[in-house]
Amino acid sequence: MVIVFDIGNTNIKMGVFNGDELSDTLRMASANKTGDEYWLLIKDMLALKNISARDVEGAIISSVNPNLNYTFEHMVETYFGCKPMTVGSGIKTGLNVKYDNPRELGADRVAGCVAASKIYGAPCIVIDCGTATTFNVISADGELLGGAISFGLKAAAESLSSSAARLPKVELSAPKRAIGKTTITNMQSGIIYGYSGMIESMVARLKAEAGLPDAKVIATGGISDIVNRCVSVIDVVDRTLTLRGLNILYKLNKR
Repeated sequence: MVIVFDIGNTNIKMGVFNGDELSDTLRMASANKTGDEYWLLIKDMLALKNISARDVEGAIISSVNPNLNYTFEHMVETYFGCKPMTVGSGIKTGLNVKYDNPRELGADRVAGCVAASKIYGAPCIVIDCGTATTFNVISADGELLGGAISFGLKAAAESLSSSAARLPKVELSAPKRAIGKTTITNMQSGIIYGYSGMIESMVARLKAEAGLPDAKVIATGGISDIVNRCVSVIDVVDRTLTLRGLNILYKLNKR
């Protein structure tokens, strides 16, 4: 078995793979915990699935949160008895990254693009709806052409309520109509449909600029299901895309 970790700014996602099969997942807050504390959470989840640390033969980590890198590397070595791979400079991806400086590309974006091109095929556009919203464009030849970074939906909603004294926090759900009749539905309309409009506009612009009108659009991230219900440009929602990409990267780089 292989254990994979996607360490983000808000959450940490973990997956356990038996070959290509994703056996289980776990989501944890990116908090100020020790490796021992994270291990206790992980151990309980593994126990529920009758998985022992001894069953894990390897591990791989992608991270955009450097403060937690050592914590997880040390935890994996201590409790799983293996040195984890890390997604970064020098790792084989199978993609031709056209970034001016490929080291600037986030590890989670690399993993998502690897999975999208391998599982769903290229050309494609990968949208990750997380703390930030990232767009990645992959050509038919497997070139990661670049992309865009925009605001995240949750961050935008929190910013709106915290910046205006009379605006409350609202549930992230789409109202039935764009024309709201209450403060809550006004905010939900502006947040959800405004964000959805940004997604549609960006996809159209990226397809046109790259000359890829038939590129498949794959969405991932915690709110991708909400967005998918409000737009017509997403072909596939795969919330495990990054985890699957990490498993592919592990097998590609296993010695």
